[in-house]
Order: sequence, then C-alpha cells, then structure tokens
Amino acid sequence: MRLSIPQFASLLLLPLLLIACRGQKTEKPPISPQQNMQFQDRFNAQEENSFFDNNMAMRYPVDGTVSRGDLRHDSTLFEGRDENGEFVTEIPMDVSRSFMYRGKERYDIYCSPCHGKVGNGQGIIMTGQYGYVPAPSFHRQASYDMPDGQFYSAITEGIRSMPAYNTQIKVEDRWAIVSYIRALQNSQNVPEEEIEQYDVDLAQLQTEFSEEQARQQALAEERAAAAGEEEISAARGEQLYTANACQTCHSLDGTRLVGPSFAGLFGKERNFADGTSTVADEEYLKQSIVMPSAKIVDGYDNAMANYDYLTDGEVQSLVEFIKAQSDN
Repeated sequence: MRLSIPQFASLLLLPLLLIACRGQKTEKPPISPQQNMQFQDRFNAQEENSFFDNNMAMRYPVDGTVSRGDLRHDSTLFEGRDENGEFVTEIPMDVSRSFMYRGKERYDIYCSPCHGKVGNGQGIIMTGQYGYVPAPSFHRQASYDMPDGQFYSAITEGIRSMPAYNTQIKVEDRWAIVSYIRALQNSQNVPEEEIEQYDVDLAQLQTEFSEEQARQQALAEERAAAAGEEEISAARGEQLYTANACQTCHSLDGTRLVGPSFAGLFGKERNFADGTSTVADEEYLKQSIVMPSAKIVDGYDNAMANYDYLTDGEVQSLVEFIKAQSDN
C-alpha cells in the first residue's frame, strides 16, 4: 500500500506528539489564542481609578439604599435602644427554654473563653499569661444593674478591649446570649427557700461550697508563703504591667484612658464616686489591684476586673512600679 504525502507526514508527526507528552510542568505562560477574557478592562479592589473625582475604583452605595432584607428600622431589636436612645430593659423577643439554650450554646463558643463558663470573668484565656485585660464578672452589682439592651449593645458594638461580634453572631442569637447571662446571674442568687422547693440536697451544696472556699483559702496561703521568696521590684512590676495589659487602661504619661493614669498617682489624694476620698498609699493601690470595685474614682466607670489571681509578690511589684512613676 502506497501512502500519500499527507498520510506519511501524519505518521511522522504522531511520534513527535507522543514524545512531547512527558508529564512535565512548563513554566512558560499558556498559549491562549482567544485572550479577551484574560485581559479585561476592570479594576481590582482598593485600586486607583482616575475616572472618579475621589480616584477610588470602589464605589460607595448610593445614599438611602438598603440591601434587600437588611432594613433595620426597629432600633429596639437591632440596637437594644428605645426611640429616645436609651437602653431597653427587657429582651424584645419571646424567651423560651429553647431560646435560652441557644444562648448557652453561643455563649460557650464566643463568650466563655473570656467571661468563664459561669460568667465570673475567669475564662481560660484570662489567666494573666496571655496579656488580655481581665473580663469583668457578671456577678457584681454593676452587671446586675445593667439593662438588657446594654448587654446586647456590648455584644454588637464591642466595648473597650472587647471586639464587636455583629458580623459573627446573628441578632436573635445576641439576644439569646443576653437571656443566658441573666440565667447565669439568677443561678448564683437563688434564695434557700426557693431551692428547697426542688429535689436538691442543699446541705450537700453548702458542704461543697465550704470545701471550695477552704481550697481557695489554702491556695491563697500558699501564694502568700511563696511571695516571701519572690522578687519584688519595680522592674518586675513593669513586666507585669505589660503582661497583664494594664497599659490598655492606665497610661504612664498622664493621658486619660479607661482608668486613671499612673503618672504621679502615688501619694496623691483620690476622690471617689461615693463622695469619700483617700490618699493613694500602698494599701489603697493593693486594694485597687485586687478588688478595684471597692472604691471607684470619681469620673471613671466601674470597668476594671479583679486581679486577685496575682500573688502578693506580684501585687507588691506592681505597687513599686506605680510608685516609680511618681519619682520620675
């Protein structure tokens, strides 16, 4: 059989094609005969575009437009405030058992790492070694007095060092968390006569509570004993100042932050919200670190959590550091 020239050329080309298919990756750009989809006349995010007066390629939404389904005209539901801008005192949703358990689920995920499983501010990352500002306890008078809308607002917008969760937690779930926080608060303040109505061994609970108190006291005594061997110095206090994120609320240059500045604090008279006053001596500074809610400086909020997990030596070192700010 005689082959034509085209057939003979095809037979020669086939081995060449097989040799070329060796499974190797090429670093050369792909061959694209039709390139109109590769090179488009468009702009990437954050890119400059001189066509517009502000030279921004990304455009703002047209004033007054709202995306479908996001018309949040109910300030009570979406902001936790009434028509006068005041925090609402009640949850604007039906609070059921399933609703509260949904709040528990969301609380355990988003809130418990800082605020703790029972809301005492002793979450897993609030041990002092991560540099976070300790979260406040929900079991204090200031938290009891907070309206429901203020809790919701803190979750939505964030507060101080706490970030906003408005993009992570849905509106109804934020209210569910508020309902669970109220349940946690009520669980710590149930009268004995009400407990006796249920099948609960009150005597056993009291025994367990006494044992826990004794355990905490023993730990405090161990820390006190160890404090005698600890280094106590302003240098160590400076390290603790940084490690416990004190600089978030207390400046060293007189700048007013969430809390009073440490500059010139020692030996200065402090006026309190209850009308009393005292001199900022060592005893006052120690109490302010361990139990800050005992005396609230006039003009400041009761926002600082207890640092009672610090040893006596650590507290004294912080006091020495604060004293040094008055000597500079």
